[in-house]
Amino acid sequence: MQLALKDVEDEDILSHGEENERAVTVYQGSYELSVIDASPLSVFQGSGELSVTIPPIVPSGWNYSGADSQDILARHKVRRALRLFQVVCRKLLQTEEAKSKGSDKTKRVDLTAADILKQKGEWVNTGKQIIGIVPGVEVGDEFHFRVELSIVGLHRPFQGGIDALKKNGIYVATSIVASGGYNDDMDSSDVLIYSGSGGNPAGVDKPPEDQKLQRGNLALKNSIDTKTPVRVIHGVKEIRSKLVSTLTYAGLYLVEKYWQEKGPHGFFVYKFQLRRMPGQPELALQEVRKTKRSKVREGLCVKDISDGKEKIPICVINTVNDEHPPPFKYITEIKYPSWYVKNPPEGCDCMNGCSDSGRCACAVKNGGEIPFNFNGAIVQAKPLLYECGPSCKCPSSCHNRVSQRGIQIPLEVFRTKSRGWGVRSLYSIPSGSFICEYIGELLQDKEAEKRSNDEYLFDIGHNYDDHSLWEGLPSLIPGLKTSSQRETVDDVGFTIDAAEYGNVGRFINHSCSPNLYAQNVLYDHDDKRVPHIMLFAAENIPPLQELTYHYNYSLDQVRDADGNIKQKDCYCGSPECTGRLY
Repeated sequence: MQLALKDVEDEDILSHGEENERAVTVYQGSYELSVIDASPLSVFQGSGELSVTIPPIVPSGWNYSGADSQDILARHKVRRALRLFQVVCRKLLQTEEAKSKGSDKTKRVDLTAADILKQKGEWVNTGKQIIGIVPGVEVGDEFHFRVELSIVGLHRPFQGGIDALKKNGIYVATSIVASGGYNDDMDSSDVLIYSGSGGNPAGVDKPPEDQKLQRGNLALKNSIDTKTPVRVIHGVKEIRSKLVSTLTYAGLYLVEKYWQEKGPHGFFVYKFQLRRMPGQPELALQEVRKTKRSKVREGLCVKDISDGKEKIPICVINTVNDEHPPPFKYITEIKYPSWYVKNPPEGCDCMNGCSDSGRCACAVKNGGEIPFNFNGAIVQAKPLLYECGPSCKCPSSCHNRVSQRGIQIPLEVFRTKSRGWGVRSLYSIPSGSFICEYIGELLQDKEAEKRSNDEYLFDIGHNYDDHSLWEGLPSLIPGLKTSSQRETVDDVGFTIDAAEYGNVGRFINHSCSPNLYAQNVLYDHDDKRVPHIMLFAAENIPPLQELTYHYNYSLDQVRDADGNIKQKDCYCGSPECTGRLY
């Protein structure tokens, strides 16, 4: 039996345009979108403007030529589209939260953000449907909204679990979203048992019924005969946080067989057995589950490198050799020199958690808006952000107190194969999440230049692409006041040295294509010469992926105590690596 065209108008397969159109609630008004890397994106919604920026992904002026470079370009486009979507989502959510005044009831913003990007041609892989590998998408990539799968061309329907196309006259499955059987079926093998679609009640008046071998189910059955690879995306929920519900791309599978069996409602459902194709990267989620269930952690050499100073222990894992991290004194606050006096800033007098950004003095410093969503995600990076501080009357639960609360995500130090020690997490990290502060001794540059160990120096005011990245901020959105913040950090020659005194931030490595960025934050003083250096997630980060940021050294500008130029090779391993750290 072949799938007739009239059978395709179902939530499982096409017409996706019709299905997705039903799912999207589009804001009225015209959109004007202008986007270049490391520059603002502007969206005009009627009388309002939404302007956002995304952290850069590859070095400016990168030359895309040759087969390998085309792969790099495809990856760049996917990461850029996802970062853009995530920032637009957070900006729209900020608008909704301002309207709700602290209520948990806010409109969905993911569909609106996806529609904005689609109208301006920011979706990728939108041409002919793809069987097999999608350019720029890698095994292990994580998504926190179903629409992200459509944006990058991985799985087109917003709601349906099966995507398909016509191949040699019959419809075959191209991708499935498995959001129910992962925990039981993927821990010990590469075999997935997938339940077919249909048969469940679609409304109050429609009872359950037997699933039919049509539409998506038939497409999966046809994939057995044609040996068509099927992309599998797993839905996973982490109990530790209601905010983390992820969709993970698990790679390509082949459908081996199918059968019918009685379902929970007493009606027949179709079951499909899929086997993962060999030669693909290992799934981190499998390793994470094994690790969490194991009583003895392989390679554990330090149970808590913070020695109890952090709320969440930070273990050290080394499965490469027998080395331990070099000795240093773990601290959780910046070590200021004796001559420096830290004066507390003038705080806000909000008693309601600063939900009214129009009246909050700290929001005024930020250009008339709180820089974080209610879930603690930074909305977008700016040259300088102000959190509420010790002089503010708002409670400790105020959503403008994020980075000062310290590390909230479980981190671990681990031994890399080629770059010494690094940092990662066993948990998914959503884009915009606070990771940690870069903590150490505050030094003047002249004193820092005398230090024999320059491996842990962070020059304040030299964040990656600081000026070009945040130029054009802030944003104007309907319902919010015009943001007018233009403050930047005063670059007067201060450095943080984490060699002798530091925290977990000292172990985070450089990458030419990082997944974190450094954000300047003030909260316990208002000295713009020495802001806190807070590291935030620039994108969704899967478990066990190394956390990295761009050190932003200038080539041939790093000198030793005698004034001689120093050079250091870069071994970040990124396809976009420039080969030189400085």
